[in-house]
Amino acid sequence: MASPIAGLDSERRAFPPAETADGKFLNTVPTVVSRPGRALHFMGRMLTEKNVGDPDRAIGPFHTDPRVYARESVHGLRVTWMGHSSLLIEIDGCRILTDPVWSHRASLVSFAGPERFFAPPLSLAELPPIDAVLLSHDHYDHLDRATVEQLRTLPAVQNARFLCPVGVGRHLQNWGVRRQRITELNWGDSTPLRGRFAKSPGRRQNSSNCQIGAVPARHFSGRGLWSRNQTLWSSFAIRGPAHNIFFGGDSGPSPDFEHIGDSFGPFHLTMLEIGAYDADWPEIHMGPENAAEAHLALRGKLMLPIHWGTFNLAFHPWREPVQRLTALAPWKDIQLVLPKPGVPTDITGASLNTFWWQA
Repeated sequence: MASPIAGLDSERRAFPPAETADGKFLNTVPTVVSRPGRALHFMGRMLTEKNVGDPDRAIGPFHTDPRVYARESVHGLRVTWMGHSSLLIEIDGCRILTDPVWSHRASLVSFAGPERFFAPPLSLAELPPIDAVLLSHDHYDHLDRATVEQLRTLPAVQNARFLCPVGVGRHLQNWGVRRQRITELNWGDSTPLRGRFAKSPGRRQNSSNCQIGAVPARHFSGRGLWSRNQTLWSSFAIRGPAHNIFFGGDSGPSPDFEHIGDSFGPFHLTMLEIGAYDADWPEIHMGPENAAEAHLALRGKLMLPIHWGTFNLAFHPWREPVQRLTALAPWKDIQLVLPKPGVPTDITGASLNTFWWQA
């Protein structure tokens, strides 16, 4: 059951619930999804710039050794980036799978739409036991029906809860997830999570309880032209006994990051989107520069960039987001974690750059 959060464990709300107007959810600040009167301009760009973001050669393959997950991380925080916004997060005994998209395309249909640059490094059948599937919003590159339908039947996921913003639970129920397994969160709500390593030898009793709180993001939702903003979108603050992390989902630049940092930071790790930005939609995606500013506002120590290098969703070259971020980071005194896709990476407090995209 969700409860109000302030510091993730108080009865006083740090954020009010999302406001609505005419049945549609609103951002905390006025937000334009796309600039009006630019339809013809956008169509022209689709014809002339559509393939700019595609790699010029095959990427990968990448592989995850599932045997790694037989033991808990000795550092208490380990992250496996599966591509885009799909991560397997292990924090203080809890395992959380974020925005899982294992399909070949992020699209309404299987025969058209953005294709993956590389296959998922780990098959769904090879997943270790999962405590929660965390969903940030209902766009196709974050909520994949085929993946959800397969996840709900897997033994490794049979005890997992599905945590999502308000309204997204309807999609999950339509795809066969039992209502009892779904927890919907409004901004300012949180829910406890009991990890599978709670009874590991040497662990303190109840030390695997994590708290997951939904906080504002600046974005939009909808899986069709007629369903825009009927479900909520969210970022998440995730706190365990020893670690505190932030999963940003999708968001444009927002003053809420500073409030989140003041209320729930500092964070050992922030996971923030850096790709799919464009001058035609500057308020719903951040890009590298605004993501760096968000990380600083959140009072993050390490930053792991997500939402890049997996699908062509904009008009920039596929490597550009990480190239711009790595050039900017030293000037902002930002420590980055840039693991190879599929490699379980212990978060020790030190920066990491594998430069995998240069291969």
